[in-house]
Amino acid sequence: MPEIHSFAAPRAANRKISWDLVRAGCVTLVLIYHATYMSVVVHPELGARGFTFPYQVGASLLLVISAYFACVTIGRGPLGRYWWGRVARLLPPFLAAVVVIYAALRLLSPAGWFRPEWRDLVGNLLMLWNWKPADFPFVDGSHWTIPLQLMAFTVAALLYRSRWGHGARLRVLLWLALLVPLAQWPWRISGPPEWYRTAADGLGFHRWHLFVAGVAIRLWCTKRISTAHFLALEVVCLAAHALHSAVWTPGGLVVDWGSTIGVGIGFAVVSLVAAGPDWDRVVPPWLRRPVQWFAGISYGVFLMHQAIGYLVLHWFSALGAGTVVQTAAMLVAGVLLGWALTRLVERPAYRFLMAGYDSLSAFRARRRAAPAPDGTEALSSVGAGSEHR
Repeated sequence: MPEIHSFAAPRAANRKISWDLVRAGCVTLVLIYHATYMSVVVHPELGARGFTFPYQVGASLLLVISAYFACVTIGRGPLGRYWWGRVARLLPPFLAAVVVIYAALRLLSPAGWFRPEWRDLVGNLLMLWNWKPADFPFVDGSHWTIPLQLMAFTVAALLYRSRWGHGARLRVLLWLALLVPLAQWPWRISGPPEWYRTAADGLGFHRWHLFVAGVAIRLWCTKRISTAHFLALEVVCLAAHALHSAVWTPGGLVVDWGSTIGVGIGFAVVSLVAAGPDWDRVVPPWLRRPVQWFAGISYGVFLMHQAIGYLVLHWFSALGAGTVVQTAAMLVAGVLLGWALTRLVERPAYRFLMAGYDSLSAFRARRRAAPAPDGTEALSSVGAGSEHR
């Protein structure tokens, strides 16, 4: 099930350069999509860009990669530590990013732009946008993935402890996670009641297929499903993605085929990277360190680049810079802010929270091993493996 710190690179000694390239490529697609397309959708006054990339591909593929790596790592060590590790990696930089972006929008937003209030800050820290978007607007639109990922982590841990996280039951569950949202899709686009929209969007029905795609890739690579079964799952995942982007217009149903095709290509690339050899023989040595560095800070870049980047576009436009310089400035600002968030918050917070977890686990283990009041030694092995399944 989905691993949510997909943007963070694993240790250099254990990772493939191909995974770093894919992660870096996906985050780059996110940056270009927001800088060249969504910026003008949100702020038309910025003016048309010389180059536009209007396809929402990168964030979707990062969720697929997350799901794949969650399957790889979820059985390593105690399950509770796995879950806490994902939360420790994901949540502190997100909370810090929300506060920084809120302050930047309050201080630097030009007249007519969204200037969040205190209530908006609280709503974003609590991640209420998917549930009530009309009441709690995003301070940064990129953050839509975070609550879905946290829920996915929790579901993954609960499933792994149960029979439904293994074998034939897991395969049935994957198909249900695909077919149930597809079955309710006609109702979703027909103007359902607010309670339904709240539940469907809050639980991310229309994104489940991305998690299923990543899990299916892992099952196929480890020969736990056949190639035919794998292809069937991926095709239905792609159909679900096409419907996710579809809207009714006076001329009929319109599908974002560009994004859908891009995600389909991404499915194939992730599958090839997962099943095939590393790309270390074709990646020149001089390129490896920059790619690894960018992959390592890419979660921070993802969190910080969009809303503040739009401010960068505005102020560079006010200085008379051309669209190419504006876009370059937004990309550079996103990378620098992401690097700072990684260095100052993500990594130290993760180390602190994991050290706290390990210290508490060691303390509990010592208490279990301590002699009982009657002089006998407690059975320290009781429950020792309870977190693994």
